[in-house]
Amino acid sequence: MNQSNNTSTPHRDRFIKVCGNCNEENLRQVSALTPMMMGFIFTDKSPRCATGVDPEIVKSLPEYIIPVGVFLNADEETIKATAGKFGISHLQLHGSESPELCDRLRNSGFKVFKTIHVGESLPVELIERYADSVDMFVFDTLTEKAGGSGRKFDWDLLENYNAEVPYLIGGGVSPDDIDNIVTAMRPHMAGIDINSRFETSPGIKDIRLLTHFILSLRKFNEDGPSYITF
Repeated sequence: MNQSNNTSTPHRDRFIKVCGNCNEENLRQVSALTPMMMGFIFTDKSPRCATGVDPEIVKSLPEYIIPVGVFLNADEETIKATAGKFGISHLQLHGSESPELCDRLRNSGFKVFKTIHVGESLPVELIERYADSVDMFVFDTLTEKAGGSGRKFDWDLLENYNAEVPYLIGGGVSPDDIDNIVTAMRPHMAGIDINSRFETSPGIKDIRLLTHFILSLRKFNEDGPSYITF
């Protein structure tokens, strides 16, 4: 990920990933808000499944928006074929995919994010298992469902994060979380992954909420410490 221009601090650039985009008109509206990343979920188990989206729309996103393909325990060939079809170079593996699969995908030229589900404690051993095999972690809330629960884990648990891999905070991030996000900022926090709490229905993002949220974070960036660059 891009490093901060401020060499006096170890903090990385922080950014917003809007996940669960599957409605073509709505995702165009989301892209107009210029998040750094937009996530497209490729599993039939999700109500936000993006397999029916026209690949050309994803390919034609502005060059400053990175499309991320989200997969849940898909096989390697399916991941590669889907990523190729949609012109995606960044992958988020959301299930129990192995570090070995992460390594193979990285060796094939992909950037690989790994979702780590957090319950009552930070799964340090699991983090250590993947730390050398991924480009970024996405911390999500441990639930019975695979994602989109709208529930938070205790972000204070990230005080115990000791790996060098940057991470995104996901899992129930809401429009009211500006102050909580600012409080949660730590050296390896790369940003936030937002989804269900910004929707009018699964896969349909509330543009009004997103606009206010993004502008609020940018306002904080203007008034706050210089290393925070949403």
